[in-house]
Amino acid sequence: MKNELQLSDWLPTTNKEVKIRGWEALDVILFSGDAYVDHPTFGPAVIGRMLESFGLRVAIVPQPNVNDNLQDFVKLGAPKLFFGVTGGCMDPMISNYNANKKRRDKDAYTPNGDIGFRPDYATTVYTNILKEKWPDTPVLIGGIEASLRRVTHYDFWSDKLMPSILETSKADMLVYGMGEQPLREVVRLLEKGVPFNSINTVLQTAVLLKEDEKIPKNSNWEDIEISSHEVCLKDKKKYASNFKVIEQESNKLAARRIFQKIGGKTLMINPPYPTMTEAEIDASFDYPYTRLPHPKYNKRGPIPAFEMIKFSINIHRGCFGGCSFCTISAHQGKFIASRSQESILKEVDTVANMPDFKGYLSDIGGPSANMYQMKGKVQSICDKCVAPSCISPVICSNLDTSHKPLTELYQAVDKHPKVKKSFIGSGIRHDMLVPEFNKNADPKELDDYTEEVMTKHVSGRLKVAPEHTSDPVLKLMRKPSFKYFHKFKERFDKINIKKGLKLQLIPYFISNHPACEVEDMANLAAETKDMGFQLEQVQGFTPTPMTVATVIYYSGYHPYTLKKVNTPITKKEKDEQHRFFFWYKDENKAWIKKTLNKLGREDLLSVLLPEKTEKWRKNKPTGDAKNTFNDAVSFNQRTAEDKVRFKGKKRNKKKRR
Repeated sequence: MKNELQLSDWLPTTNKEVKIRGWEALDVILFSGDAYVDHPTFGPAVIGRMLESFGLRVAIVPQPNVNDNLQDFVKLGAPKLFFGVTGGCMDPMISNYNANKKRRDKDAYTPNGDIGFRPDYATTVYTNILKEKWPDTPVLIGGIEASLRRVTHYDFWSDKLMPSILETSKADMLVYGMGEQPLREVVRLLEKGVPFNSINTVLQTAVLLKEDEKIPKNSNWEDIEISSHEVCLKDKKKYASNFKVIEQESNKLAARRIFQKIGGKTLMINPPYPTMTEAEIDASFDYPYTRLPHPKYNKRGPIPAFEMIKFSINIHRGCFGGCSFCTISAHQGKFIASRSQESILKEVDTVANMPDFKGYLSDIGGPSANMYQMKGKVQSICDKCVAPSCISPVICSNLDTSHKPLTELYQAVDKHPKVKKSFIGSGIRHDMLVPEFNKNADPKELDDYTEEVMTKHVSGRLKVAPEHTSDPVLKLMRKPSFKYFHKFKERFDKINIKKGLKLQLIPYFISNHPACEVEDMANLAAETKDMGFQLEQVQGFTPTPMTVATVIYYSGYHPYTLKKVNTPITKKEKDEQHRFFFWYKDENKAWIKKTLNKLGREDLLSVLLPEKTEKWRKNKPTGDAKNTFNDAVSFNQRTAEDKVRFKGKKRNKKKRR
């Protein structure tokens, strides 16, 4: 495939590449915080290919240098229609910093994982430069950073309440969520001759109106005004109350238009588009992608994020979980947009015929792997719904949670003659596989799906995310009671024994989440130890814009009840909660003993650190543990965590030799 491709098969990134295509000028120039990978998993590539499909001349400037004479911002000139700017597939602050605000030593979206190619707050930095260099050319911003910062939001890294990114970036328009539908309409209007500054009623866009600008009328929309940015700065409770409106309107099929004052200006956020149809989402995956990084990176090393998804297939968008700490529904929406089986199988065939494909698909998944084709049984009920989650506190009786289409899809994928094995690398909602929780589902369908995944689609380890053991914390997280994880583990163990699989169950957990106390973490450590787990996949809560948990972290109030919620804020509080994950480390034992004695929880102490030496065994498959790594799957297909473990094992073997 590489030998057949020409430089002109990628969107141009330089003047030389523009000239190769015979173009004298460009219609749209995209700027991105990521390296350019021409693949349907990377947003800038999708938008670029979509604009190209309209007949537009599109170029992309990936990771422009902001530390030199800024030639990357002027080298292609000004586009005829607009500049498009995105910080990349992740918020740049998440890319650049960990939960402790320490700079990361790797950037997954840069060749070789090198750091320093993406500035902090990239969308704002790029747009400010473009507005300075080309003041008369419109700049449209989008992607995850712009989408999640569209209103007044708390920025964890500066520890400040920030106004809409439209204000800080000076951009002319913001597209929130997945951008294909609004961009299609923006381009249609521009090509009709409508001036960019007159385009202000497109769904799923936001603009900042000047003091003297009239509010555009739209008889189809209801309006609602939330507390101004200045009020939010003075009153944390008002800031918290804003979020309920923002979240509910983001997830409604017939949403209201939102207004917010910022100084003398007015932020106007138009309602979102309806969920993409099957045909619309199929089209996004059917553009002529090369599915490869741009050749300019050939000598710089592999791009880690691309290596992870190179042989993976994305089957849907959206997530109806509505977890309090997660931004997926805020960006992709809670309603699921699923691809057709035909579209998915067509992409499987494309991947299977890549020259370096060895027969292993690393993931057949989405934001939550097992939400494919799920939707409301009666659409009119969904039309009126304002709930941020379809499965919390209980699974909605109107939600069709049949796993049969997904099981059939997996089986159809595995029939491809060049596919030896397809893995499910995305997170699976284990709670939806428990009949005691998913009461309206057919238990046999749930068991069939679980068995299909366990027997054919994992390599040694199945990863799920109960997140916590405390019911009050889980309730705030919008996650089900931990008792359903126990129920799932029972089913998992039963299938493991029945099929002789020797699989490990790997649970993910979060510390220092709002409402979590030290005692909750001690309970978590004791309960998971009692189940045979020595936890590996753990993380501290990181406040990111546009989540319930972040609003609580900053304001101290729950946006739906406006009641106070205790939250670990200081580094000491966070570190102490996190230490309970690692009760088995010698350096933590004395502190845990002292803390639990102080809390009067000798019962937990006797579980975690019994006085008598206990015969304790990790929860792992019987037989040779090497099965976890010596599966017939190639090294490149393993998850990032498994790769690190695998490399470590290889190094240790060499040392012993």
